[in-house]
Amino acid sequence: MSIHEVFMPALSSTMTEGKIVSWVKSPGDKVEKGETVVVVESDKADMDVESFYEGFLAHIIVPAGESAPVGAAIAYVVETEAEIETAKSQANPGSTAASATPASVPVAAATVATPAAVSQNGSNHREGRLVVSPRARKLAKELKVDLNTLQGSGPYGRIVAEDVETSVGKVKQTPTPAPAITPVTPIAPVTSVADTKPSPAPVVNSAVPGQTVPLTTLQNAVVRNMMTSLSVPTFHVGYTITTDGLDKLYKQIKSKGVTMTALLAKAVAVTLQKHPLLNASYSDQGIVYHSHINIAVAVAMDDGGLITPVLQKADAVDIYSLSRNWKTLVDKARAKQLQPEEYNSGTFTLSNLGMFGVDTFDAILPPGQGSILAIAASRPQVVATADGLLGVRQQMKVNITCDHRIIYGANAAAFLKDLANLIETDPQSLTL
Repeated sequence: MSIHEVFMPALSSTMTEGKIVSWVKSPGDKVEKGETVVVVESDKADMDVESFYEGFLAHIIVPAGESAPVGAAIAYVVETEAEIETAKSQANPGSTAASATPASVPVAAATVATPAAVSQNGSNHREGRLVVSPRARKLAKELKVDLNTLQGSGPYGRIVAEDVETSVGKVKQTPTPAPAITPVTPIAPVTSVADTKPSPAPVVNSAVPGQTVPLTTLQNAVVRNMMTSLSVPTFHVGYTITTDGLDKLYKQIKSKGVTMTALLAKAVAVTLQKHPLLNASYSDQGIVYHSHINIAVAVAMDDGGLITPVLQKADAVDIYSLSRNWKTLVDKARAKQLQPEEYNSGTFTLSNLGMFGVDTFDAILPPGQGSILAIAASRPQVVATADGLLGVRQQMKVNITCDHRIIYGANAAAFLKDLANLIETDPQSLTL
């Protein structure tokens, strides 16, 4: 008798429970080793979960739409069809996700594949996100096939490898347009730092007055992070930076695909090279000096919560590649397809409400980081020039929040002074 339990996997370091988006396999279906059996919603993304074992899906303990704690059994897999009824008889019909007991060592858990989203209504889209098998996604990339034009033939309308192969063969499938996707509203600017035109506010989910709406998985993750942040002693330091030179540079290279987000991230990353303490974080063992400068940029999700796509090694990547990387990250965030390392590996965070015309604000320090920089709007200001006359300059206010256990006021002030000097006197160096 070989009955194995499939356990709820930990898809991120902060995940305590997961929600079953959909079961790709049904009870009685054959399961191959490494084949996707279920799609689980983690803190930040929907992830394909693959089986460790070959056999048959005998019984589903946690149905689609319900949640289970990490380590809890969510299904049974058996090696032979003859064992299916035995597994069903051993299952407790009254078992729920809340009463499932986490196991210390999973017997037959699952591995995480690529993010996906599965619909129960036969469509290969869910809230604007495609449902694609890992092999099909890889094949589509190799063959340069637009997945949005395919009609999935797999379970629940899932796009499988055969659908991709058919699309490039003699038999053409009828394209199925993807539902409109509400764009993610980035907190970081995507135009000019000096742009003071009114910007649309983030989408807020409608609710019936008097109704209590449960938090989404992403919102719950934000809550946990914020509560963790409250235990850290922090301080704030503000600085005013003139952005005329940066705005001029942006206008020169905007046509090449460069974004202001990438320029700001690059400027911060280059400055952090001189101030490694601001890129460090606290641990019980001491100060952790990170080997890379990874700039996370806070982005507001249209369905609630925040996510922080990370520009890896931002100091070492050229501005054009950095801009392309940022566009890719935003697209993946919209589709809820960011891999964990693409949103939880930041060493320094930017939060920019300047695109909404905000004059000044303080940002909350993310767990595991030492600093976060809040960037407000750039506005024309009357200032005294070096020759003693009055002039108009574009200026923005920035406020840095730091972990006072390892960073002190003088450290933060020195960093902001060097950042301002770079932006004001040598912005062209950001293109080198």
